[in-house]
Amino acid sequence: MELLGMDILDILIRIDRFIWGPPLLILLVGTGIFLTWRLGMVQVFRLPLALRYVINSRKTEVGVQGDISSFAALSTALSATIGTGNIVGVATAIKAGGPGALFWMFLAAFFGMATMYSESLLAVKYRTVDANGQMSGGPMYYIKNGLGHKRYSRVLAPLFAIFGVNVALFGIGTFPQVNAIADSARIAFGIPEVLSAAVISLFVAFVTLGGIRRIASVAQFLVPFMAVGYVLGCLVIIGLNLEKLQDTFTLIINSAFTGTAARGGFLGAGVMLSIRMGIARGIFSNESGLGSAPIAAAAAKIREPARQGLISMTGTFFDTIIICLMTGTVLIVTDSWTKDLAGTYMTSFAFSTALAEAGNYIVTIGLIFFAFTTILGWNYYGERCTEFLFGVKGILPYRIVYILIVASGAFLTLDVIWVLADIVNGLMAIPNLIALLALRKVIAAETRKYFEELRTGN
Repeated sequence: MELLGMDILDILIRIDRFIWGPPLLILLVGTGIFLTWRLGMVQVFRLPLALRYVINSRKTEVGVQGDISSFAALSTALSATIGTGNIVGVATAIKAGGPGALFWMFLAAFFGMATMYSESLLAVKYRTVDANGQMSGGPMYYIKNGLGHKRYSRVLAPLFAIFGVNVALFGIGTFPQVNAIADSARIAFGIPEVLSAAVISLFVAFVTLGGIRRIASVAQFLVPFMAVGYVLGCLVIIGLNLEKLQDTFTLIINSAFTGTAARGGFLGAGVMLSIRMGIARGIFSNESGLGSAPIAAAAAKIREPARQGLISMTGTFFDTIIICLMTGTVLIVTDSWTKDLAGTYMTSFAFSTALAEAGNYIVTIGLIFFAFTTILGWNYYGERCTEFLFGVKGILPYRIVYILIVASGAFLTLDVIWVLADIVNGLMAIPNLIALLALRKVIAAETRKYFEELRTGN
């Protein structure tokens, strides 16, 4: 496809490189570093407490506002984050940026945990109830209600909501996920793309038309099941290649700071490309800083904003520091990253090399579940953004459009899909990060108050 004599993909790549240039990368990671310092490394010293909260988060208090339990809110957020980014995105990052991209992905996720804590805290603090009696929250609301006295909040809040709808419809939520499902089903089972698109659309319609409670109930069942199964598969492969583990970690760290030389089907990559791919794909996977997960956090039946912040923070930990690093380690210990393969093919090759036909099924089934739940989670995010812009009357038309776009996602090329998703991701992050920095004192005050109450038992 061409526009004014230029290839559409080339135009999108130029836009993507501009948006994901040094300024946005510095803003994303810099915000995480700043919040890590301001909150006393909450992701390190409070992680054990956060994990205990996750274990107990199925319980809800009587008389507390909210639509779903904290566990359901976390599962809904994880359903949106644990997707193709964990399988295809990691492979894409390493293929373009070398093994060093995995280091930068980990680093961005580490600081991103503080960002996720902060944005989920704000989402609960500033949430509201819509005309249908459902909770509404997220960056558009903490921008509007927390920064209402600032003139720029009138621009940032609707801007975030507009970008959020576009990410849901044309970015993370639809095209990459549907394409990955259709691609995997075709490779493993020979299922035509048309049939995959039709089946996906029907299932998505059934779940999403039931609203947040039906989405959350499906997410609570599928997310733990699919994550544990996939991680176990990774652990088996790593166990079979234990003798390569030390060399793998050495390669990851060295490549992160010196770049990666050409090897096999890998053409080589410099340090800046490694950084850009690692951070961009990491953010695509865990969504820390994008402002999406807080939309689900706002629906939780919980009193204390900081407590939900801690629970939501574990989402980044599970998604990237565990699952993405597992995928990356498997790709490197099996030497699959050097082959002339990309995306799903690379990960499938790694698993099938180590586990024969069973490995191929683990990737295919895992990817189908991961991608399907991501579609469900992002439907909800886009719905809440639509409600902010147009009121509850816009919800049903949005759901119908979303289902129709899901049906078309199987027929776009992978390159266009990933570049388009990257662009809208970056645009969504900007207003959210500005709001987090502007509300830093609120975040710090709520955190101090909560841990002081825990300490004194009040």
